[in-house]
Amino acid sequence: MPRFLSIGECMIELASLGGDTMRKGFAGDTFNTAWYAQAFRPDGWTVDYFTALGDDSASSEMLAFMQASGIGTEDIRRLPGKAPGLYMIHLDNGERSFSYWRSVSAARQLADDRAALETAIDAVDIVYFSGITLAILPPEGRATLIALARAARQSGKTVAFDPNLRPRLWAGKDEMLAAISEASAGASIVLPGFDDEAAHFGDGSITDTIARYRRLGAGDVVLKDGAEGTTLAIGDRQVHIPAHPAAAVIDTTSAGDSFNGGYLMRLAAGDTPEDAARFASRLASSVIGHPGALIAREILGL
Repeated sequence: MPRFLSIGECMIELASLGGDTMRKGFAGDTFNTAWYAQAFRPDGWTVDYFTALGDDSASSEMLAFMQASGIGTEDIRRLPGKAPGLYMIHLDNGERSFSYWRSVSAARQLADDRAALETAIDAVDIVYFSGITLAILPPEGRATLIALARAARQSGKTVAFDPNLRPRLWAGKDEMLAAISEASAGASIVLPGFDDEAAHFGDGSITDTIARYRRLGAGDVVLKDGAEGTTLAIGDRQVHIPAHPAAAVIDTTSAGDSFNGGYLMRLAAGDTPEDAARFASRLASSVIGHPGALIAREILGL
């Protein structure tokens, strides 16, 4: 049975319901992608998540939520004395900002057991991780994940990577750019966002971003540019896919994460990259019309 594995950190999410009342949920960039991959997976595929959790009640609740969502958790390690990270949402006209508490998150140790991570990767067909996954890891764990991802691509697996550049999570800009570049060089598919690439790598155009990732050795480049659409660099072809218009913009959280999940699963189903990108654009445009990171398939209407 073919399998999709997403690697990263799922966190406790606190969102205001007004006043001092907060709603607790669970989310995180790579988990959000796993959620949408699970919702739109082809028949016969399974979706799994790899992380580390603590042995506290919040970790148990998170694990139960993943399982109830149909996401495989058999590779998740439980670490004594640890707990999940937590973040609080601040929402202003559909745009979110966040306050984080993640310095002692169990997920920071997800790559400490190299054998466990290697076994999980060996058992799947598509491996997905992000720049945020790399940012939370210590240098040794980061090197382990990048090396195993590179080996997975060399063995014929699809390795998908979203740079998801978040400078606040890194010790410095140079460290961030070097790690993102190294991980991208070993990826079959890179899924960057142009605004981030322009801001942090200094790219002057979409062509610059695609050329830089291609020089590094990345395979296909799927460059997301918000309302301007998506540019695909597939083999020697470059195609622009217009963005699907959003009926409303309520909450932009998970726009990129849902696009990634939808795109990768439509490729797994046999779609062309162009058709996969069109579907992923429709999915992302529907997701941002609803509050929250994780929107049920039946609500999305796709």
